[in-house]
Amino acid sequence: MKTCVTAARLFTPTDVIANPVVLIDSGTIQDLGTRSDLEVPAYAQHLDFPDLVVAPGFIDIHVHGGAGHDVMRDDPSGRIAFEKALAKHGVTSYLPTTVTASMERILGAVDRLGNIICAEDVSQAGARPLGIHLEGPFISAAKCGVHPAEYLVSPTVDLFERILDASGGTLRMMTIAPEVPGANEVIRHARERGVFTSIGHSNATFEEAAKGIAAGAVSATHTFNAMRALDHREPGILGAVLSDERIMADIIADGVHVAPAVVQVFLKAKGIDRAVLVTDAISATGMPDGTYQLGPFPVQVRGDRAEFEGKLAGSVLTLDRAVRNVMSFAKWSLQQSVILGTRNPAQLIGADTKGELAVGSDADLVLLSAKGEVVHTMVGGQLVKD
Repeated sequence: MKTCVTAARLFTPTDVIANPVVLIDSGTIQDLGTRSDLEVPAYAQHLDFPDLVVAPGFIDIHVHGGAGHDVMRDDPSGRIAFEKALAKHGVTSYLPTTVTASMERILGAVDRLGNIICAEDVSQAGARPLGIHLEGPFISAAKCGVHPAEYLVSPTVDLFERILDASGGTLRMMTIAPEVPGANEVIRHARERGVFTSIGHSNATFEEAAKGIAAGAVSATHTFNAMRALDHREPGILGAVLSDERIMADIIADGVHVAPAVVQVFLKAKGIDRAVLVTDAISATGMPDGTYQLGPFPVQVRGDRAEFEGKLAGSVLTLDRAVRNVMSFAKWSLQQSVILGTRNPAQLIGADTKGELAVGSDADLVLLSAKGEVVHTMVGGQLVKD
């Protein structure tokens, strides 16, 4: 059955369309226009949202879990609850993100996640995984944060291939420290194999970071966090990330990981086309204060802070709140802020049918209030229900 969605406004990256009509067939946008040039078909299911804004579904490329579920755990019912919780906050696609652990545990996790991604039930109404984000073990011991240092290993092409093979080819993104011996060779190889690399958890100098970018790194992981600090004489990795227009960069805009004023600096440096919002959310997201799991270790959550042994350990941020925080911190419009959680992450990971509302795109939609609050989410043309 075809579905027709009408609303008050619709966001594109460059425009705001008043009184839009979106015609959906078999999970794909078949036609799009305004009420003045496109009729609502009599044979279609008509969903009218006269006070809401239609935007592309959000894409979270760095998320470890939520609703009590950790993506490295074998917990099918927990995963379903997690994916529905993501959709509740407007996320229609995501990259389940690993943390550093024993190689046996990493290989087991990417094997299981790869099987889920390859066999994803399109009838399941919730956010859908697009691929795996490998965060660790190819990171710097000096900037590993809460990642267990005893499990860090030097990157090699052979080890990368083992992980890629275990994932069934679903590895989509990899965080790597460019100064670690062997990193640039693996970055180049990963690019040839269709895996996007992001530099982060790094103590790299400016020159080392620049070499990683030249080798093929396309982004930076949670900019400012777990990175060498910016210095006016040795700008380090941050200097390269903020000044190099070839790469995108993501940020945890929760007001905890990065101060609001620094979020403004980041947005001015990367601009509307190169900035990406992520959550780095863990299993505690959407849950009461307490102790939760992040990969192999426990995390204490109180309010907006998630910590392990006094260090920040992921977040409890949701992507819709990150969008609203950009509006608050930087005084950006809702339409501008939405781009950082839709088009930009889609372009970064090569998700060609995601992130924009256009004919031929996947019918992943979020219906927002004027303040950016999520009212409804559609995945593959289906409304997600509680």
